[in-house]
Amino acid sequence: MTGLVVCVLVLAAASAYGVLRQRRSGRVRVRGRDDGKRLGAAELGAELGERATLVQFSSAFCAPCRATRRVLGEVAGVVPGVAHVEIDAEAQLDLVRRLDILKTPTVLVLDADGRVVRRATGQPRKADVIAALGEAV
Repeated sequence: MTGLVVCVLVLAAASAYGVLRQRRSGRVRVRGRDDGKRLGAAELGAELGERATLVQFSSAFCAPCRATRRVLGEVAGVVPGVAHVEIDAEAQLDLVRRLDILKTPTVLVLDADGRVVRRATGQPRKADVIAALGEAV
């Protein structure tokens, strides 16, 4: 009987953790560790957008990366002065370490000067990306 109670408690805790983690994935938020971090065209391999830049860190076998690429491409196509840059995380390990990228996709929202103003881990929703751009422009 004690084993059954322990099993039920473990399953309940694991379920609660999974739900919480899923709800946080893809949310665009400000992180204190990003204060003062800045990226330029040389690091990105592309020019910054006139008003803002959406930087996506992806990997080869990341299924949500494809959907994120589509969402960010649509937003960049609709909002004037916004560029979308995709970076292969495996090819840019120094940059990944410097920016504390822990999983793909990770999206950074940069202002016109290349400062990181927002970050999302996981697949962001289009509305959240547009709202985050409001702070960058």
